[in-house]
Amino acid sequence: MDKRVANADAAIVKLTDGATILIGGFGTCGCPENLISAVLRKGVKNLTCVSNNVGTADFGLGALVSERRVKKLICSFPGQNKSAEQQVLKGEIEIELNPQGTLVERIRAGGAGIPAFYTPTGVGTVIGDGKEVREFNGKKFLLERALRGDFAFIKAWKGDRWGNLVYRKTARNFHPVVATAADYVIAEVEELVELGELDPDQIHTPGIFVHAIFQGTNYEKRIEKMVVRKRA
Repeated sequence: MDKRVANADAAIVKLTDGATILIGGFGTCGCPENLISAVLRKGVKNLTCVSNNVGTADFGLGALVSERRVKKLICSFPGQNKSAEQQVLKGEIEIELNPQGTLVERIRAGGAGIPAFYTPTGVGTVIGDGKEVREFNGKKFLLERALRGDFAFIKAWKGDRWGNLVYRKTARNFHPVVATAADYVIAEVEELVELGELDPDQIHTPGIFVHAIFQGTNYEKRIEKMVVRKRA
């Protein structure tokens, strides 16, 4: 069982216009850089992208937005992306904002086969507009529906040819749940290792969820917004 493919371009050969892509990572940390660049090269459009952040105007998911490849964003925090902001204000792109915990739980539910769930988050706010509200034990809850994708883009620290993955620190955010909730999961890794090199107790995403894996190259690992302590 060998899930290795040559590169990002080979990994997205099945990607077509109008697809829904789940993208792991936290802002620019853990961003699947090679896969996003491959999408730009391929020229697909009218994508629905699900991600916690939208990246910056020229990097990560933000690069796809700036190139007008995305028709809808489902996210928690648009961040520093001025291109996305302008497109939303002009009505050129649809955006669906979710509280961060709600977003990750919608994805987790999609991976677990749970069609919907109730949460108190957003009750009485614009988040709840048009959604079913029920009361449990004297408290109101919103009905939120699960999220699934046609594809999931994962970026891991290490992986093997079976697709077992290990993430590193903050870059682990969202990837484990995203990997469970798509029909076709592609992982790019910084290092492809031999079978047996990964400690079984340290594997974050088992290979059963991964369909294709490749070793990425030329990582920039951008910092979305650098803040440093002012010296006296």
